[in-house]
Order: sequence, then structure tokens, then C-alpha cells
Amino acid sequence: MKLVPRYTGIAENFAIEDFPASVASPQLLLWNEGLAKQFSINVAADLRASTFSGNEQQATPAVALGYSGHQFGHFSPRLGDGRAHLLGAISDDENQLWDIQLKGSGATPYSRGGDGRCALGPAIREYVMSEAMHALGVKTTRCLAVVGSGETVYRNPPQAGAIVTRLATSHIRVGSFQYLATQGDIEGLKNLTNLAIERHYPEITDTGPQRYLAFLGAVIKSQVELVVSWMRVGFIHGVMNTDNTLVSGETIDYGPCAMMNSFDFDTVFSSIDKQGRYAFGNQPNIANWNCARLAESLIPLISDDDEQAVSLMTPYINSFAEQFNAEFTAMWGKKLGLSAKNASESELIAELLTLLKDNQLDYTNTFDALTESLKGEAVVPESLIEWRAKWINLTDNNSYEVMRAANPRVIPRNHMIEKIISEYNTAGSSELLKRFMKIVGNPYSDDEKLSEFQAAPIDDNDYQTFCGT
Repeated sequence: MKLVPRYTGIAENFAIEDFPASVASPQLLLWNEGLAKQFSINVAADLRASTFSGNEQQATPAVALGYSGHQFGHFSPRLGDGRAHLLGAISDDENQLWDIQLKGSGATPYSRGGDGRCALGPAIREYVMSEAMHALGVKTTRCLAVVGSGETVYRNPPQAGAIVTRLATSHIRVGSFQYLATQGDIEGLKNLTNLAIERHYPEITDTGPQRYLAFLGAVIKSQVELVVSWMRVGFIHGVMNTDNTLVSGETIDYGPCAMMNSFDFDTVFSSIDKQGRYAFGNQPNIANWNCARLAESLIPLISDDDEQAVSLMTPYINSFAEQFNAEFTAMWGKKLGLSAKNASESELIAELLTLLKDNQLDYTNTFDALTESLKGEAVVPESLIEWRAKWINLTDNNSYEVMRAANPRVIPRNHMIEKIISEYNTAGSSELLKRFMKIVGNPYSDDEKLSEFQAAPIDDNDYQTFCGT
């Protein structure tokens, strides 16, 4: 791999050189061949385990990145990569640079007393979920490999350890800006913002304060689009802290994430989200809140007068709701194949969402059935028959194709993920995984072998997810 150094020129102690800790007996458990080809990663098969466990020292020093974060609303000024090492950046087949990072590769200067390791279960979850989300058309980090460490990580209970190789267009988080702002490092803030613009929003050519206002606006737009795409497929991130929010608009950190089965805006699965802060329906509000935290960090780049800076940024933050409502409404229109913009359409959508919740209907399977019912190939739930009679009159010849593109036939069901993780924990491999990845890798297809992966669990009210630390 040809690695390009990243982030070392931003600010002092922003990217601290550090080395992954070697592991006793690395074993390659998962390898993403398609992604390897996209990035021309030609590491010999017999060297992949040692290379992507961190045992092979690279010519370019790895770094651990510093960042702050609001975690469930409480600010922590110094978080950083406590169990990850960023090896550098590599080019994809379109000559675009992506960060390549090892997770679970040992303690760093930011570890705060932790062991810097990752358990096997969370590593498998990240691989499966990130690749499934990519196939669903949701912007996300990608997963190249999972390597078993051959060591035990001491959690409760003790578990097998693993290292994940993650690719992202960048690891610039809202918390990255908070970290520099907390230190009063204006030059570092400027360097980081310019790098983020260069990497993610090169269309911004403004200078002076307007450059940074335009950046804020671009990040807000990307967050709106990301959350709407999550809600289109029923994804619940579970831990939308500012340190888990990339300014690129990509999904990152799949620790306590889950997919919604029965429709309910209040759905929560994360064991640590006791108040439902990051519930399915709260995700837009939290994204807006996170963008406001980014705006606070950018104040020194806008004006020496804090009040003037806030005045200039407030319209951008306030625009979030209007942008989201427009994108959210358009998303429901696509899921229902509706092109008209009238009051009856909005009323119809609201009525459907009420019926979905009141009758505890499965989100994915219901929209799939509605889509296929346009071709007479599916039966909708009895509770929707009267509603369907009104809806069908608003569809047209293009509705099926529009709906089919918006409504997946399969999603990475929570119980399937847990079964795969259980097989890995028991046997170090999974017979289910290969079939599962093939299906979720093409989630909008009409493959006849879908039924095994479409079934929702009978009852998932007690299902919980956990952070992967």
C-alpha cells in the first residue's frame, strides 16, 4: 500500500504519532475483496492478517487523532482515538484519498486507562453493518478486514479480540473542531476547516469569513441528507455524540446501532440511551444540535466579535429544520411513489405512519409489500386495505420504479447480526455470513432466496445493543 500522511500539519498534538501494539496470533476472519480491488490493495493473502492486525510496521508512522465530544449532551474536552491508529491515506480507483485506520489496535496517548482493544462481536457488527449500509445507498465508512487477535479482551464477560480495518473519506469529526476550539487554537481551526473544505466541499471558493459560513452550510446539508437516508431504511445510530459525527456526512461508529422492525418514532435499542435521546425519531433534532456545536467551534473564524459571529451563523443553523422537512417529505413521497405536492398527500403519509405504529407493522416489509402490490404480487396487511384504496389513486406509471429504488427488500436484521456474531464467538466463523452478505449486498433485488432474511423477529422489545469499547 502506498500511504500518504494525514493530519500531521493541522496543530500540535492533533495527530500524535503512535504505533499499533502487536498481537499474539493474528488470523484473517473477514476480507472485503471488492474494496481491496477498488483501492488496489495488493497485500499477499498470507500477509493480510499480520498487516491488518498492526503487526507489520508501515513506512509512514501511524497517528492517533485528538477530538472532544458531547456524549449524551455532556462535554468531554479530551477524547481522541483511544483504540485506533490511522495508518495514512490511500487512493481509490478514482484517485480520491481515503483514510485507512485500524480499530482495536492497542492503547494510544488518548486511551484514558483503557486497553485499546476491540472485542470480536463489535468488529463483526461493524463489518456487516457498514457494508450493508453502503449497499442500501447510505453514505458510510467502509470495512476492509477483520483480523482475530488470538488474544482475550477483558470485558464482562471476557471475549475474543479483533482488529477492524476501516476506510473513510476522512476522520474529521465535529468533535475535532471542538478539540481545537477548546484549546483556543485558531490557526489549527483554520487549518482543519480548510482541509475539510478541500477534501469534502471543494466547490466552496469563498474567502474570509464567508468561506467558513459556506462550510457550515455544506455540513448542515450533508447531515440533513444523511439522517433522511437513515430514516428511509429504518436505521438507528444509537450514539450520535459529536465525536461520532463526521463533517463529510458519512455514517461512522456502529457500536450500539440497530435497525427498526415495527415502526415507532420512539424506537431505542441502545442499552446506554436510557432517556431515548437518540431514538429513531429524535435523530434529526440531534443532528441539528450537533451542527450548532460545530458552529460554536467556528466562531473565531467568523468574527472577533462573538455576538456578530453568532448573528451571522444563526440563519444557517435555523435553516436545518426547513431543509430537513423538505428532504423528509420528499423521502416519504419516494417511498410511496407519489409525485404530487398537495395536502392530500401529506395527510395520506401521516395516516399511514399512524396505522404503522398502531398496528405494530414491520417498517421494511410493509413498504416492500406496498411496492410489490402495484404489480399485484403482494398482499398488504389487512389494516392498510382502506388506506391503500386512497393511496393507489395517487400513484402513476412511474411509481413502482420510484418505490423500488427507495424501499429495500431486505435490511441487516438485528437478530441475524446477533446470530452471525454468536457463530463467530462460538466457532470463529459463520456459515450464515456468506449467504447473508450476498443478500444484503443487493437489498433492492427480486432474488427468490430473500425470504429467510426478510422475516422480522416475533418480539424484539427486549433487544439491546451495546457500545463496542
